[in-house]
Amino acid sequence: MKKNYPLLEVVQPIGAFFVSVIDAETLINITEVKHRGQYPDAVQRELSKDRVKKIAKYCSDPDATFPTSIVVSLGFEGGYEIDLENKTIEINLDSKIGEIIDGQHRINGLKESGLASKFSLPVVFMIDLDPYQKAYVFSVINSKQVSVPSSLIYDLFALSKNRSPFKTCHEITRALNRSENSPFYNRLKMLGKKDENQNLATISQGSFVKYLLELISRDPEQDTMDIKNDRNLEKDARCSLRDLFINERDDVILKIIINLFTAVKDVFEEEWITPDKSIISKPIGVGAILKFANVKVIPKGLKSNNLTEDFFKQEFRQIFEKIKDVLESENHKISSENYGSNEQARTKLVNKMIEAYEKENPL
Repeated sequence: MKKNYPLLEVVQPIGAFFVSVIDAETLINITEVKHRGQYPDAVQRELSKDRVKKIAKYCSDPDATFPTSIVVSLGFEGGYEIDLENKTIEINLDSKIGEIIDGQHRINGLKESGLASKFSLPVVFMIDLDPYQKAYVFSVINSKQVSVPSSLIYDLFALSKNRSPFKTCHEITRALNRSENSPFYNRLKMLGKKDENQNLATISQGSFVKYLLELISRDPEQDTMDIKNDRNLEKDARCSLRDLFINERDDVILKIIINLFTAVKDVFEEEWITPDKSIISKPIGVGAILKFANVKVIPKGLKSNNLTEDFFKQEFRQIFEKIKDVLESENHKISSENYGSNEQARTKLVNKMIEAYEKENPL
């Protein structure tokens, strides 16, 4: 069976190639992917099963979109015929007509989702590429991409009309930076950049949102899709503020976070005002405090219906000296020299806090 598709010619320094639009199911059937482990002249890296699963899951999002082109190297043999005069490409739907140079994870994700019939895809056809040219195109596409800062990504969630864990955490983070009664007033690097008069800004918007998300969702992407699809969110005791999020009490979540860090600012007063010497107000410290509060302090406060500033001060004061004793006995201070700046450092600090807390609050 043969079918015609629209075709536009594009001329660039590398030469001419063609752009078309093809339904995803057809594109899956008429193309193939070759990996370097199987073919010596192939350019594709090994398929990431985890990435494919994430894309397959994403396909069920009501707003799912794949706006960038799948790049296909058309083969030397038949299966297709290009008509420049009528600007079409006739494809034999029973043939493999080309090799995917860029887009293997999207194609496999669509295939695994079972939802490929919902999508048509922009496709770039390049003709008769030899192995060197395929490798060149692949390397240019993948080496010239610049990652978008997480702070910008989270900030853009403010534009969404739909509720989501990302949007909630972004709006809370923005409020923390803007509110004069917030311990983070003018201390968060919005969009990842430090503004003027932000000498004490030590943590980016993206980092704060990442750690705050853990208190309301273990799978924010799934929650976002569930909300769009009008599905009820499941409770999860591992996320201490999740019930508040489910009940759309973002104002209460904001107040709890203000109370929590106002207490930290008061108890760890010297560390809070000297970020050049301490990591308490830096990503690792803030991340550790949020994780510690999530597993220990907030659940305790919820049980007694008390998450006031005074409650958090009491909880942190009782462990403050013990934390310092533990650290000083090991010739440690809560500094980057002793903790570094990775997740292992965060886990180490959380464990110290839990150790001190459990001495005062035995099971």
